[in-house]
Amino acid sequence: MFANRILSGMRPTGSLHLGHYHGVLKNWIKMQHEYECLFFVADWHALTTHYESPQIIEQSVWDMVVDWLAAGVDPASSTLFIQSKVPEHAELHLLLSMITPLGWLERMPTYKDQQAKLTDKDLATYGFLGYPLLMSSDILIYRATQVPVGEDQVPHVEFTRELARRFNHLYGRDPGFAEKAEAAVKKLGGKKSKLYNELRNRFQEQGDVEALESAKALLDEQQSLSLGDRERLFGYLEGGGKMILSEPQAMLTVASRMPGLDGQKMSKSYNNTITLREDEVSVAKKIRTMPTDPARIRRTDPGDPAKCPVWQLHQVYSDDAIKQFVIAGCKSASIGCIECKQPVIDAVLVEQRPMRERAQLYLDDPSLVRNIIADGNEKARKLATETMRDVREAMGLSYS
Repeated sequence: MFANRILSGMRPTGSLHLGHYHGVLKNWIKMQHEYECLFFVADWHALTTHYESPQIIEQSVWDMVVDWLAAGVDPASSTLFIQSKVPEHAELHLLLSMITPLGWLERMPTYKDQQAKLTDKDLATYGFLGYPLLMSSDILIYRATQVPVGEDQVPHVEFTRELARRFNHLYGRDPGFAEKAEAAVKKLGGKKSKLYNELRNRFQEQGDVEALESAKALLDEQQSLSLGDRERLFGYLEGGGKMILSEPQAMLTVASRMPGLDGQKMSKSYNNTITLREDEVSVAKKIRTMPTDPARIRRTDPGDPAKCPVWQLHQVYSDDAIKQFVIAGCKSASIGCIECKQPVIDAVLVEQRPMRERAQLYLDDPSLVRNIIADGNEKARKLATETMRDVREAMGLSYS
């Protein structure tokens, strides 16, 4: 029904590190050449857990956009914008809250999980309880077809799908829907009308999923249909009403295996990160002082790479030849820990160098970043406005 449109966002709560690059940004850079992509700064989401310290958010927003651009996110290939600059997100969130069962929010696995982890914060707020609904509004307002997520976020996308289904069921049956749908079928022309009806019957009577996909493909090819007729025909096909909000699919991304400086997952909360644009002296010092296999007390003591946090970085950055050199050298004590760490230092610096160069352009002229975001805000708001027009009309809020 809608073009392949990707939506993804990040919360501005501090400097981005190499874990963000390997876990999210590399995926964005690849996807921006394959899909229509919208990437947004989720500043309202940051307030759900950092409402008492908004200065962190304000400082982080522009730094984060520079980090995106430095990593290789291309504003010519994707739309970059700030959530709060598109107020339609909030309007859709409000309207969807009218139909969202409270139990759906309370059952979200991340709700209790985050409360248990963030015990230092008072999260007994509506904003925190309702953040999955805000997340759904972010997705649905752009009629995104796919949302890149890790496995732990799949329930959020499923929640969004259920919400779209509930909305379409409640508000998609405009007066005379069946008659309007039948009239739209006739506009397909004789042969195509007949084929559409055959495929629709096969799906509704026999549950033939292939027939459903064939019918969708048939509709996708029809360039002359109006948007309203197209939505009715998609809804009529599956036995529902007019499809006002589309159901997105979860796009499972490969989980980042980027280890931190202590062997745990790289995370600001563990204080074990290397930031995306950290200076070379600092990067080299951090890696040189990383803990190693505790059995290697002296230079002459043999070690085991599997017990060393540095080896995990070799898994990310080193080729097979370097890995073999490290394994042999460590186990025989023919190399010391500094020699083992040097190839990792070199590889990280090579990875970061073009990021620093790209970032410098925007640091020298901050108006470039402001212009990119202003342009992205405008594009995003145009899409959001179209969706909200249909939502208001469906809910009887389109007063003349």
